Amino acid sequence: MTDTTAAGATAGGPGASGRRVLIAADKFKGSLTAVEVAAHVAVGLRRAAPGVRTEALPVADGGDGTVDAAVAAGFERRTERVTGPLGEPVTAAYALRGDTAVVEMAEASGLRHLPRGRYAPLTAGTYGTGELLCAALDAGAATVVLGVGGSASTDGGAGMLSALGARFTDAHGTPLAPGGGPLARLAAADLSGLDPRLARTRFVLASDVDNPLTGPKGAAAVYGPQKGASPDDVAALDAALARYARVLAEAVGPRAAEYAAAPGAGAAGGVGYGALVGLGAAFRPGIEVMLDVLGFAAALERADLVITGEGSLDAQTLHGKAPAGVAAAARRRGVPVVAVCGALSLSAAELRGAGILGAYAIASLEPDRERCMADAGRLLERLAGQVAADFLL
Repeated sequence: MTDTTAAGATAGGPGASGRRVLIAADKFKGSLTAVEVAAHVAVGLRRAAPGVRTEALPVADGGDGTVDAAVAAGFERRTERVTGPLGEPVTAAYALRGDTAVVEMAEASGLRHLPRGRYAPLTAGTYGTGELLCAALDAGAATVVLGVGGSASTDGGAGMLSALGARFTDAHGTPLAPGGGPLARLAAADLSGLDPRLARTRFVLASDVDNPLTGPKGAAAVYGPQKGASPDDVAALDAALARYARVLAEAVGPRAAEYAAAPGAGAAGGVGYGALVGLGAAFRPGIEVMLDVLGFAAALERADLVITGEGSLDAQTLHGKAPAGVAAAARRRGVPVVAVCGALSLSAAELRGAGILGAYAIASLEPDRERCMADAGRLLERLAGQVAADFLL
């Protein structure tokens, strides 16, 4: 554990019997889903403190695992066959409860659908994300939370909008091929054919990044290399996205140019930009959106302690990741928060600044990374026992 002065805050207080612990952690990427994290933490807590009462509320920040978190909170999982990032059919899920849908773009257009080692930075597209949005509309959704992250593409959301009725053509009037690369040849954009239901639907763009569309902090420069883009590819994609924004400005007016500089426009290869311009989406930090959707406030009212976490607690955690959002919300209600993780690189002061009283890392029990990943569940149960000893007993 990273020691803080609050580690013994419950000393001399009541025992664990009747204490209520809310487990609101994100996935440990590559080893445990958020649902599995919550289950292992609960096992470890109950083993060490049999009288403790636990409630699991797996969380996500809009990226991978967002649909799973919604389903764990009571949404219905719906599946569709849609177009994958390379044009092949894939099975993708979204979540529905009442007239609210949670759509995770990575389900349709994510890196997870690429064959191992086969990146397609210039040609991967987002058509399937548009198909998934259409399925949510067909199911009666009036509010759609679009969680973005883990994208295989840098096409500015052009594929997504094409699936919803937009047309993007070259100088000869020929529809562009999928991907960000072909946007360099974009001559005209026609959004008049967009599904009319879009105008009657509330879209929320949920993302943990606030990058603009282009430039040194844009979609291509910052995230292109993660999708296999070489330096030349990054330059080509950035120029193509700039052209895309100019052509859209000609088609729909100056707001398209304004949105290119807006926070979140560069999320998920520019899907954020496509959502802002074509869907009329409102951008919100992903974890804030998901906490609202999942009913975190009500669960927090029942909690004496919150356990959050993710695979790596590091500098990125402090900038919109799930544990920081959970801790901020809990701190506003005066509920103490501790964190569990695979690896920890934040100082005690940084943790306290984020509202986290202490952090417990699997790496402190098992320094070998491969063994940590392979045996994460059992090790996490041991960490939960330490949490119980420090905060509940």
